[in-house]
Amino acid sequence: MDASNALSRGWLHSIFFEDEAAAERFPNPVVQILTIKPMGAKQEGGSERYRLVVSDGELFCQGMVATQSHHLIIEQQLDAYKIVRIKQYQKNVINKKRILVVLDLELIPSYGVQPKIGDPKNVPLVGEEDNLKPITGTNFYGQKTEEKKPNVSMVPSLPSRPVHDTRPRANIYPIEALSPYTHAKWTIRARVTTKSEIKRWQKPNSSGGKLFSANFLDESGEIRATGFNDQVDQFYDLLQPGQVYYITSPCRIALAKKQFSNLPNDYELMLEHDTVIEKAEDQGSVPQVRFNFCNLADLKEVEKEATVDVIGILKEVDDVNTFEAKSSGKSYSKRDLTIVDDSGYSIRLTIWGQTATGFDSSPESVVAFRGVKVSDFGGRSLSLLSSGTMAVDPDIPDAHRLKGWYDSQGRNDQFATHINLATVGGATGRKDESKLVSQIKDEGLGMENPDYFTLKATIVYIKQDNIAYPACPNQGCSKKVSQMPDDTWRCERCEASFPAPNYRYIMSINVCDHTGQIWLSCFDDVGKMILGVPADKVMELKEEGGDLAAGPVFEEANCRRYNFRCRAKMETFQEQEKIRYQALSAAPIDFKSEGNKLAEQIKQYSIN
Repeated sequence: MDASNALSRGWLHSIFFEDEAAAERFPNPVVQILTIKPMGAKQEGGSERYRLVVSDGELFCQGMVATQSHHLIIEQQLDAYKIVRIKQYQKNVINKKRILVVLDLELIPSYGVQPKIGDPKNVPLVGEEDNLKPITGTNFYGQKTEEKKPNVSMVPSLPSRPVHDTRPRANIYPIEALSPYTHAKWTIRARVTTKSEIKRWQKPNSSGGKLFSANFLDESGEIRATGFNDQVDQFYDLLQPGQVYYITSPCRIALAKKQFSNLPNDYELMLEHDTVIEKAEDQGSVPQVRFNFCNLADLKEVEKEATVDVIGILKEVDDVNTFEAKSSGKSYSKRDLTIVDDSGYSIRLTIWGQTATGFDSSPESVVAFRGVKVSDFGGRSLSLLSSGTMAVDPDIPDAHRLKGWYDSQGRNDQFATHINLATVGGATGRKDESKLVSQIKDEGLGMENPDYFTLKATIVYIKQDNIAYPACPNQGCSKKVSQMPDDTWRCERCEASFPAPNYRYIMSINVCDHTGQIWLSCFDDVGKMILGVPADKVMELKEEGGDLAAGPVFEEANCRRYNFRCRAKMETFQEQEKIRYQALSAAPIDFKSEGNKLAEQIKQYSIN
């Protein structure tokens, strides 16, 4: 099929040299790809970038393909001399050269591979517009017309300032085009999607320092920017989440530190003293925060430590849990939330710092989170990263859908959880047998292989020594951290330091039934169930008033009866073998359910 008449002839001239209304004549321009190739060596840990040349049959222009369309190249759908429809793009000027950043395009397969159409000319550099030869008629180029004054439509309206903004801007770059090899002076126009708290550090024999980071978003992508020391004072109060700004070089572009950011960008910005940041007069025409939601039921398929976006109805809001460093007296806070969605699941999500202390949304609000880390300790839980964002009752279709579902039926629904999703009993489908203490010992459970069982028992004693350990606050880690000379806490696994640890239970309890007593070891989830408070609270009480201050917490937990799900396993310690009994979960006795079981047993006994 001949594509000569399919091209949007005059489109490139229209977008570069005419007003915005002229560009509306080509809402989805059709062009021919002349070349497409990688831009250069791939950065370690980064993604490949691609350069292309497109032609509308009259002019051709160089450009680059945004990452969201790379799959078409990888799948070998795009190639030289094929015909495509451009659905979204940005125009730009780099080193006086007019280029396109193609954000979204689609192949028109019916045309196949075409010979080169027409004899297109290169789009002129900035300042060389006089090389264009305007003509009359339906074409744009040909014989010279006899004009005594310039044709207004041919005087280029350079893409150096955004629509509706009265201040001129030179070289508005798309974020996608920024790299360490961008040497020309540039400006981006972008919205702040998130801003971190100011973080401070102190090193021995130094005055220490401070930093903050912010994420910037435009039509082409998103990038993280960091400011240190003087730049914190210079820019922190100026940059406000949700607002649009112009950011103009000098500003160093470096390889992104992926451990501190969840953005799909290979690079990040380092703000400098001479960096210019100004709030835009026009706050529109820049996208808001983008979400890619995962429903709560599907979290069981998500890998541990992956980063996802979620949205749900706020079901429960826990109190703020505050840590205080002894030396500095500084406070550090976190808060646990419970959200539900229409997939029938609920999940615990932790927020930190100022986000936790300033959280004032009421239950039944819709809350969207961008950039939460998935943990699989004892099931699935979530933690909002410092680079993540949170929006309450956002004006987006997913929020309206969830609110409608909750008001119509969800308020009365029962929700499943991911707690203990991966326990062995659940994985094998085996129902664990209920045992008495005497049976556990007489049957030698755990002697040869790990054995799983349930035990109905009463707590008679809780060891208060070494009840918890200081753990890494990163979700999915939980490794023990060490206190450093500067009063920070260091996790060797994450290679990161934190102002305060997240204490986790690791305690021993003695339980009994009418046949005997047995010691069970318990970790954090079971500890919180038994004591009713997080380990951080108990450690805080101990630090403030010693063991006597924490005594009432343990007294309240004694003499309570639970259904324990346990594992018996042989372990070796100091060359001695010993069976260890661990409580994997604990649940208060459901007396109605227990009564029904007893009634069934009595009925069976009567029949026999």
